[in-house]
Amino acid sequence: MDEPSPLQQPADTPKIPADPLPPIQSRFLFVDVAALRAKQLRRGAQPRLGEEVPVPHKAERVAMEEVKRGLVYYDVPPAKPLDEADL
Repeated sequence: MDEPSPLQQPADTPKIPADPLPPIQSRFLFVDVAALRAKQLRRGAQPRLGEEVPVPHKAERVAMEEVKRGLVYYDVPPAKPLDEADL
């Protein structure tokens, strides 16, 4: 009776973009996003590539492919203003 219908998504389901996100231009941001996604995969997250990638691939390779295809949301926080004391 309490089972969710196929049309409802559980609250803890990850957000997967309907359309691929634009490619990341900064290689440093790409590495950071892929590293965080690989950490999620190693902790048990489901790959977003579907059946395209065989199972024995490393989490890092799967994460890089997911980020390259725009299947991973990421957020870049705004830059903090510099204080006079920091100079």
